[in-house]
Amino acid sequence: MERIKILLVDDDHQNSELLRKFLEVEGFEVKYAKNGRAGWEMYAANRPDLVLLDINMPLMNGFELARMIREQDRDVLIFFLTDRTEKADRLKGFDMKGNDYIPKPFYPEELIAKIKERFEHRQPTLPSRITIGRTIFDSNLSTIEYAGTVHHLSARQSEIFTILAQHIGQTVERSYLLEHVWGNDSYANSLALNVQITYIRKALASDPTIAIVSLKKRGIVMDVK
Repeated sequence: MERIKILLVDDDHQNSELLRKFLEVEGFEVKYAKNGRAGWEMYAANRPDLVLLDINMPLMNGFELARMIREQDRDVLIFFLTDRTEKADRLKGFDMKGNDYIPKPFYPEELIAKIKERFEHRQPTLPSRITIGRTIFDSNLSTIEYAGTVHHLSARQSEIFTILAQHIGQTVERSYLLEHVWGNDSYANSLALNVQITYIRKALASDPTIAIVSLKKRGIVMDVK
């Protein structure tokens, strides 16, 4: 198995070097950048699997770097590591599609456990264009096509569809979808998930081989005949 590639972006060089050594002992491949601008250049050159990102940095802060990364890549994991612990900052981190928000100081063992848990449960990447039932799904274009008719999905609808397609015939818990698509399982996001599922069902209505079923208090399953 290929080593997991991590990009650590933090202007605290001394503590970053210590954290880097902990991560490398665990078998991770780690690149380090001392500020947001250097982090962007290193991200573009290395395409890591995970970005560990401080917020308060010179030249470019962590929120701005996260925004730029998310415009290019919806799949890379982003963990904010920061001493900014106010509720507004945490919500902004998740709004930037961050996958976790870890207050400083923290134990390296805690971070390593979180990383391992994320990658243990990460699903293999689907091809960009696949056929499910009689429908063609193109994740790059965020479209589903049946009998020549094309429906365009929003970015979140495409993410939801991708997750369900990775678990065909299996129940996907609502909390899993909410955490992976929105970053948290708030009541408002749960209502938004219902709306997105309804839209996806309508887009698939012409294909009798696919059904998206909601199981009360359990989750959602994509069945294919």
